[in-house]
Amino acid sequence: MTAQRMAPLLIVFASLVGSILPAADPAYVRVSPRDPRYFELSDGRPYIPIGLNMIAPGESDEEKGLAQMGQWLDFLADNQGNFIRIWMSNRFFDVESESSGSYDAETAKRLDAVLERAARRGIRVKLTFEHFRHFFREEQKWAAKPIHHASRGGPASDESDFFSGPASRDQFRRKIDWFARRYGSNPNVFAWELWNEINAVRAQGWEDWTEVMLKELRARFPHNLATQSLGSFDTAKVRDKYRWLALLPGNDFAQVHRYLDLGASLEVCHGPVDVLTADAVHELLKFNPGKPVVLAESGAVEPGHSGPFALYAKDKAGIILHDVLFAPFFSGAAAAGQIWHWDQYVAANNLWFQFGRFAEAVKEIDPPAERFQAVELPHERLRVRVLRGRSTLLVWCRDRNNDWRTELEQGVQPAKIERAVLDFRNNLPESKLRVRFYDPWESKWSDGRLQSGKVTLPAFSRSIVVRIEAKR
Repeated sequence: MTAQRMAPLLIVFASLVGSILPAADPAYVRVSPRDPRYFELSDGRPYIPIGLNMIAPGESDEEKGLAQMGQWLDFLADNQGNFIRIWMSNRFFDVESESSGSYDAETAKRLDAVLERAARRGIRVKLTFEHFRHFFREEQKWAAKPIHHASRGGPASDESDFFSGPASRDQFRRKIDWFARRYGSNPNVFAWELWNEINAVRAQGWEDWTEVMLKELRARFPHNLATQSLGSFDTAKVRDKYRWLALLPGNDFAQVHRYLDLGASLEVCHGPVDVLTADAVHELLKFNPGKPVVLAESGAVEPGHSGPFALYAKDKAGIILHDVLFAPFFSGAAAAGQIWHWDQYVAANNLWFQFGRFAEAVKEIDPPAERFQAVELPHERLRVRVLRGRSTLLVWCRDRNNDWRTELEQGVQPAKIERAVLDFRNNLPESKLRVRFYDPWESKWSDGRLQSGKVTLPAFSRSIVVRIEAKR
């Protein structure tokens, strides 16, 4: 689209935003100085990221694509979501699509428009610079970027030279500079991410490149977080790389990607989604990174990531999304888990309400103030994940007998669990306590009571949240 045709579209998009939405929040996201395992805003307000990967619109047409992104952002915001991730290297947003080292300001206006709408809807954005995995190979053509090869006028003789060659490094620094001039003081940028799953590039030198470029991000975006990502934690072979990245000083928070994948070598990736996502968080927490841990990509795929999960179409209730959202946070992560397949699963099944259910469960919770410790309570029927805080006990209970296999594959409806008892005698803060239950499937709160340190749950299906906190 020409600049003349694009300008009216952006004016309409911006005027619509400005006419119906509040002003953007000027605070930045930071690692909390009160508890570095969690995030907060630069004015001290707590911030729990609640959102998903929203990499790009499915529409390639500019007007339709921006309209689609705007609609998704509205659906998310209407359900109390406050975070998305975008790939700036996706064709729709890519300012460097025609030639290596040449950046198109007109294409950048698409990202301008989305950032503006996100800001006014209270949604912060993680921006990923790159995702390519090769220059020319036939497989994974979506991950090819031949413009960087010397034969196409680029600076690199091969992928390893892209990471190690001085010319390629200098050019990437200039790319960071270009974005810094445009967005360097934008508080709505949650974080700058160097690469999507950089270890998926068949190249040498990406570790040193990561260390160098994280420092460059810090110099150019001093108010924003900086991070890097690795491929799905579906094999033991990547554990050492995950440990290295989690502990890397310039990496502001530790991310992990993991999916339900029946082709994965790790058996945990074949089972219940709440278990495999919680386990991914536990893997990173065991490294003791001293920084926030985030499940940054999850969901379900056909074996070996050969496509979106075939059973997604049956998941009208959103049980996979529910488990991805809840299990990581209640296992000690700093955020709700972040689903992939934003278009083919979340939007296709209209599952936006699940973000609102998580937000309701954690409303008015200040994780840095609570200094939560994640524990699990034994129970014969439930997986009970507990966040034990200074004044609050936050609990998520998941039915062991209900998961994607029973409900989606076998068609077994979730059973009603009645009069289940939880024993909190060793986990209660010393104060007068109020007990409340939140059913995220009915979006309903109810009151309970403690009897000798035990709580009897109301009848529920699939899962329920318990909040035990000091009376106000």
